[in-house]
Amino acid sequence: MVSKCISYHLHPNPSLSCVIPHNPKSTHFPIKLTANHEQSHLLSFRRYPNLTPMASTQFNPGSKFDEFEPDPTLTNDDLKPTTIHRRTFSWWEMASLWVGLVVGVPSYYLAGSLVDLGMAWWQGIATVVAANLILLLPLVLTGHPGAKYGISFPVLARSSFGIRGAHVPTLLRALVGCGWYGIETWIGGDAIFLLLPNPIKESSISRNLPWLGTSPLEFACFLVFWVVQLAIVWKGIEGIKELEKYSAPILIILTSSLLIWAYVKAGGLGHMLSLTSRLSWSEFWSLFFPSLTANISFWATLALNIPDFTRYAKSQKDQIIGQAGLPIFMGAFTFVGLAVTSSTKVIFGKLISNPIQLLGQIGGLATRILAIVGISLATITTNIAANVVAPANALVNLSPSKFTFWRGALLTALLGIAFQPWRLLKSSETFVYTWLIGYSALLGPIGGIVLADYYLVRRMNLSVKDLYSLSPSGAYYYTGGYNLAAMVALVIGIFPVIPGFLQNVGIVSSVSDAFVVIYKNAWFFSFFSAGVLYWVMSSLMGKQSKILPSDPLLPNAD
Repeated sequence: MVSKCISYHLHPNPSLSCVIPHNPKSTHFPIKLTANHEQSHLLSFRRYPNLTPMASTQFNPGSKFDEFEPDPTLTNDDLKPTTIHRRTFSWWEMASLWVGLVVGVPSYYLAGSLVDLGMAWWQGIATVVAANLILLLPLVLTGHPGAKYGISFPVLARSSFGIRGAHVPTLLRALVGCGWYGIETWIGGDAIFLLLPNPIKESSISRNLPWLGTSPLEFACFLVFWVVQLAIVWKGIEGIKELEKYSAPILIILTSSLLIWAYVKAGGLGHMLSLTSRLSWSEFWSLFFPSLTANISFWATLALNIPDFTRYAKSQKDQIIGQAGLPIFMGAFTFVGLAVTSSTKVIFGKLISNPIQLLGQIGGLATRILAIVGISLATITTNIAANVVAPANALVNLSPSKFTFWRGALLTALLGIAFQPWRLLKSSETFVYTWLIGYSALLGPIGGIVLADYYLVRRMNLSVKDLYSLSPSGAYYYTGGYNLAAMVALVIGIFPVIPGFLQNVGIVSSVSDAFVVIYKNAWFFSFFSAGVLYWVMSSLMGKQSKILPSDPLLPNAD
């Protein structure tokens, strides 16, 4: 589910940083000050109330500007701003994160789907690269507040949607994460199904049940992989972090082996890439724009909660350079997927866009074991990192007293079953036009509103203390904790996409051509319409006059 003015603050100033000891059991942000600087700093802040320590070039790293205790219902260890000691992600770590996310079965399947829909291999690559170049801008822009203030996406959303209203965008993001969790889990179960002996796969329990939408055997494999992932989540995320760095190289080796195999079997790249487009010029353009939207939607989830990762970046320069590799990684992996998928037409006489099905066609016990190990390892690590953490944290943010991380992860897993991922993946049209484009209508307006608020309304200045305060006088309390401008913009951004979606899923027989065009460009339409509307409404309501001085409680990562 997947990039964004690149010139902002590339050079951090270490002299403006303050070292804050991390106490995981405390809900405070303690900053101890030295006795020889306390009096002079307090005096200067009283004389110049708009001057904050982070804006002052004379601020001492050991100084204290205020003792702050956040509201306990708005914070926990995961929601606190990151300290300087936890900001360890260099550009290389950020780039490695994207490599681990890109190299996986869904990315390969998306690439193969473009060929399956009629594109030539080079048209598919151009579509994927163009989409990720577009998405790079919102990725970098949304990552900026994470690196600057050390805050996660649920906390950032409080600025635009309100202290309580932030639950709406975070839960919508969580809902999409649950769907992706189901898809990734189904892929892992498919890998288990691949390893089963043929007599079992040809038995009566492998026949599809119409009411279920799949066979009992495939559903059982799905549940096995579902349970395995929960067992790993039960043990905690720390062990998975060590596992993740090995998953991407293993899958890279696996896909490279596939490319070599296809090269040999198809008699070279000439035959492999010989398939031309089955589309006329007008048909190509009618397919290109929804495919572009679908590819943007692929990482639109991460484009929202990327602050969850950039809050650990050493500087803005590191998060920008690290993310700049996304179009390259997606382009390279798309080439492998499209080249191998195209070669299946030469080798087997038909296109096989699903790599798991392809590995099953290749055969051989050693090949199958290698396939299930590589695919399972990459799927588990990617799925838990990308599709469990965000929904679970959204639920914890919703009610810290009722939800623990484990309870949030369990509910995420249960909702993943309810999404029936086997139906979403039953065809390229369903995967691209229903799932990817459909949820982009939810995430697009959220991204537009968050960016409009941070850059156009707040001018990149946030009051961190008010982000953790339920005081009615707080900057982000708005109306009972909800920003009505953001809520109205969100609804208006989503509403025009609904008729096209209803037609796509068969609930409505026909709608006007205008609604069809809007749906095929759902992310673009909802992103810009909601963002512009929110900016206009905020300007009319005078929120721009309430620009706050930058007062991050932690080292400024500008």
